Amino acid sequence: MNKFKLSLLTLAMAGVGSLACSAVAQTAEQAQQSANQQTLDDVEVIQVRGFAGSLFRSLDAKRFGDTVSETISADDLGALPDVSMADALTRLPGISAVRTGGQAAEINIRGMSGGFVFSTLNGREQVSTSGKRNIEFDQYPSELINSAAVYKSPKASLIEGGVAGTVELQTASPLRNEKQHTFTVNARGMYNDRANEVPDGVDFGHRFSMSYQGKFLGDTLGFAAGYARLYQPSVATQFVGLAYNGQKDINDDGVNEFISEGFELQHKGGEETRDGYMAALEWTPHDAFTLKADAFLSKFDKEAFARGFRVKFGGPTAALGNPVLNGSSVIGGTFNRTSSSFTRVELVNDDNRDYDEVRSFGINADWDVSNSVNLSFDVSHSSAKSDFRNGLLWSLVAEDASTVTPVLDSNVSISYLLNGLNLPSVGFNQAAAFTDIDKVMVSKYGIYPYVNDDEVTAYRFDARWALDMPVIAALEAGVRYSERTYKNNRSVFEYGSDGAFLTSQPPLRLTADMVEVVNFKGDFATYPGYLAIDLDKALNAWFPQGIPQPVQTWGTGNAGILPSQQVANGPDTGWTMLESGEVYEDVLAGYVMANLDTEIFGIPLTGNIGVRVVQTDQSATDLADVNGDPLRGAQNITDDAGLVNTRYAPGVLGEKYTDVLPQLNLNFAITDNSQIRFAAAKVMSRPPINRLASNTSITISDDGEINGNSSNSPFLRPFEATQYDLSYEYYIPSGAIAFALFYKDIKSFVNDFTIQEFDFAGAGFDVPEVIIDEDGIPRPTFNGAFSTAVNNGEGGYIRGAELAFTKVFDFLPELWSGLGVQGSYSYTESEVSLINSLGGAAIETTFEGLSQDVFSGTVFWNYKGFDARISARYRSPFVSSQVGIDEQITNFDSETVIDMQTSYDINDNFKVLFQVNNLTDEPTKSYFGDKAQTGTIQFFGRQFYLGAVYTF
Repeated sequence: MNKFKLSLLTLAMAGVGSLACSAVAQTAEQAQQSANQQTLDDVEVIQVRGFAGSLFRSLDAKRFGDTVSETISADDLGALPDVSMADALTRLPGISAVRTGGQAAEINIRGMSGGFVFSTLNGREQVSTSGKRNIEFDQYPSELINSAAVYKSPKASLIEGGVAGTVELQTASPLRNEKQHTFTVNARGMYNDRANEVPDGVDFGHRFSMSYQGKFLGDTLGFAAGYARLYQPSVATQFVGLAYNGQKDINDDGVNEFISEGFELQHKGGEETRDGYMAALEWTPHDAFTLKADAFLSKFDKEAFARGFRVKFGGPTAALGNPVLNGSSVIGGTFNRTSSSFTRVELVNDDNRDYDEVRSFGINADWDVSNSVNLSFDVSHSSAKSDFRNGLLWSLVAEDASTVTPVLDSNVSISYLLNGLNLPSVGFNQAAAFTDIDKVMVSKYGIYPYVNDDEVTAYRFDARWALDMPVIAALEAGVRYSERTYKNNRSVFEYGSDGAFLTSQPPLRLTADMVEVVNFKGDFATYPGYLAIDLDKALNAWFPQGIPQPVQTWGTGNAGILPSQQVANGPDTGWTMLESGEVYEDVLAGYVMANLDTEIFGIPLTGNIGVRVVQTDQSATDLADVNGDPLRGAQNITDDAGLVNTRYAPGVLGEKYTDVLPQLNLNFAITDNSQIRFAAAKVMSRPPINRLASNTSITISDDGEINGNSSNSPFLRPFEATQYDLSYEYYIPSGAIAFALFYKDIKSFVNDFTIQEFDFAGAGFDVPEVIIDEDGIPRPTFNGAFSTAVNNGEGGYIRGAELAFTKVFDFLPELWSGLGVQGSYSYTESEVSLINSLGGAAIETTFEGLSQDVFSGTVFWNYKGFDARISARYRSPFVSSQVGIDEQITNFDSETVIDMQTSYDINDNFKVLFQVNNLTDEPTKSYFGDKAQTGTIQFFGRQFYLGAVYTF
């Protein structure tokens, strides 16, 4: 079977060579006009300005495309000041977004999450700052993107990788610009109406962009350049429930109930700054040859803080009174600290910094060798770097902070009662102490960087041969080779403890100049105040010799380092070594595709049929635990701190595999205004690039809980599916109606699962029975969770329907002739389910990213330079991840986000505009399987924009 697959790849490559050779022999052939082009020429072009005009251009692209696709035109992007491409794409049928910090970042297509969405820029694969494969669309300023298309059905010439769909972003092609020279300046001020609820929150922001396109030397040389800047406040007030990872027999009946780890009440704030750059140089010395070079750069820096409380209930050893149950999970009660529990309230002052950068460069040569043969060669490089530093400063309540040896206040009582998707009732017996510098002391400082580097270099050669045949209008073939390298580097610095005051690393006593008393406002006003700490002042006082920086290290308490380097009760941070490494992915792909142009029973038929063959060679660096056995390759591995570990054997693990992807697209022109499309294809999405890393790590918390992670593997295979699409499109005067059915037969996918109370010792892990902290207090260890993943071969289906409608009511009297509507609805269901136990008892949840119902709608009106629109997007409940202490997969409640915009053209060159995003201040709400078990309740506020656009 493998030989058969490889032979197909060889055939595809040979096809490219034969077409290239044929090019020289075909110089005398006459040009062949396709029926598609003739039809396009015969269609009346509707010239409408504003939002309606951009809709018609999008409908034209959909109508004459050869796949099931949706398109956004350049004018549409310029007219609506979307913060990013993520916001713009959510207006298309079947597409929804996951909001991060109130902004759309990841998109879902037809009920599938961002990990199944493949994205390209100018036809080239893009790497991501997410540490995964899915690009973060908020990294891409809408002002620098000329058009966007979403291909819901693939064709053989498209790069493989999108089971959900492929998003193609395009920057400007200056020689295609209608005007000789165009210069645009865009400036907007921004205001967030919830910023005043967050201490140190920033109220105002701004957006600015400018771009130029010009044609020179008799329209043979084109140049385009653009710059876009975004500066915006990031604010939120939130409650976050934590996973139900503990069990306790609360009724003394021998049956354990599930207990949450705790919850968080926090203010979040910060600033986000994005600078984007775009440039393109296009040269056409004659009509048959074009050489184009383009570059794209985006830097997105985020500085954020989180302040408030993190509550730890204390697990099964805590005293629990007046419990309230939802099934077998505790959703209310009073937790009291015991001599053996770790029940406490941590005052949190986290400081997070995320510096992301994306670069993309490419050169493309396109040559019409003859009237029938076209050759294209493309070379590209895409790179991304993400430097995320999770910094924390945690404080605890002392009996008396003025003593030489402070003692933790162990009189802790926490009462709470969840209230579903509304804010819970919460009470603390220590509430008065949270704002008292004679009680609160800083107990722990930590920095946990995540540094990812991802880059891909690709080479692509395509050839097209137009044929004078009754069925096949043209043959296409191509080959693409890419090399991708992903690097993940972890490091750490920790000082102190989040659960105790250490004598060897004593806590910091706060002074009045370091703190500010902060009270919650608005919906959160019933919760107690706390001390917000000036991070710089506190750290300079705590570390007068200089603030230590994180390193990648085994830790002096790691059992594998040299005995001479070990320190009793020292930290074991070997996970920074085990979770750091590299992933390599080399891909060789070839395709052959026939473009169809014929008739069946008098009905014009166009489309394509082809096959894409993909060979993948994936591998990752690995540190195998061989227990110091030199016969098994154990080596001395030195960390950044000079500690030497003799326990591991370094190596590289991986495998090769080949996929054959047949694809078919058929378009039947039933009438001049209607058509039926049918598409069938085998598709694949590779696992997230970070999941191909080889790592198994064990951590033991200060409380003695053992947790493990082996969720990555260089042997994970792609997510595979066979999909079918059937759609009907009817183009009415000044509008269109489209209806589509889709079905995806999933063959395999990566299944994540977590085993609670995993028997680490029984599974062969070398874990201690007791740990001793730096105060010499022994604590028994206990089993926590072990996370892992495998390729699940059971599969299942995802199926659904989409309905889209666009209409401009130009038949109305002049005042209302610019009134129109655009709307879409999609229904998706799946038999694929995931097992989730974060809410207690294991339950089945839907496929991640799947909303059964997704609706988007816009009402717009244009009259004599005045343009107004209001848009709404709704998605029903879905499953996605929230971030508590760790990433948690939860159920998100339905949400409706409403935006509005008005603008007025003062003249042909100058326009003013006003916009409101998140008009109803829609929060994000999530829950653990049942709405009674609250996950996240997060409010972001409304964003108001006022600005102007000048074009000449």
